[in-house]
Amino acid sequence: MSQLSAERSVQHALQWQAVCARQDLVANSGVVAWIEGGQVALFYLPDEASDQQLFALDNRDPLSGANVIGRGIVGSLAGDLVIAAPLYKQHFRLQDGTCLEYPQQQLRTWLVRLQGDTVEIALS
Repeated sequence: MSQLSAERSVQHALQWQAVCARQDLVANSGVVAWIEGGQVALFYLPDEASDQQLFALDNRDPLSGANVIGRGIVGSLAGDLVIAAPLYKQHFRLQDGTCLEYPQQQLRTWLVRLQGDTVEIALS
């Protein structure tokens, strides 16, 4: 089984929840959705050359404790797509939530996908 086939099998087995419509997303920026009793920041990068254009991370900044990650600035740092936290400017990788400046900090991430015009997040 190829890696792509294996990933599709795993994604098919997950439970997905609709969180918003594609039209609710803002290109190259963040929006926040409510899921499982918490806030999730969604980042839509339609111009990104890779297959992944949609990312979902915890909206709560671990350094300040404020729900502000969805208001951060999307960019690229050392070859990684990142979000700069608005208050203290630390950078989190969109791919896995790792903080580049403070490795002990990490944002939770979710699998997220577009199903037609619906944005869905995989529940854990």
